[in-house]
Amino acid sequence: MKLIIATIKPFKLEEVREALTDAGIRGMMVTEIKGFGSQSGHTEIYRGAEYAVNFVPKIKLEIVVPASMTDQIVETISSTAKTGKIGDGKIFVLDVDQAVRVRTGETNDDAL
Repeated sequence: MKLIIATIKPFKLEEVREALTDAGIRGMMVTEIKGFGSQSGHTEIYRGAEYAVNFVPKIKLEIVVPASMTDQIVETISSTAKTGKIGDGKIFVLDVDQAVRVRTGETNDDAL
């Protein structure tokens, strides 16, 4: 099993969720986060005053998938979330040693 962690732009969330549902994903965790990467923030003007925005709003998706689906899901997220502009996000893939469904006690792939 693999844990896919993806950061995407907030306005892309619904489009990515639909694409993942179509690809067979039945669940994911979504968190609103703030961070910065190569864009390292920007300046904005609010009520005539200019101020620095050092952390940019993002969405973090966490999805656990069978290892056989990893490449397909990474490609789905990448192609759907891409705008071609700086700040599109990142995708990380990590190994998962064990998964347990609390309600039934099912483990690993059966728990997904």
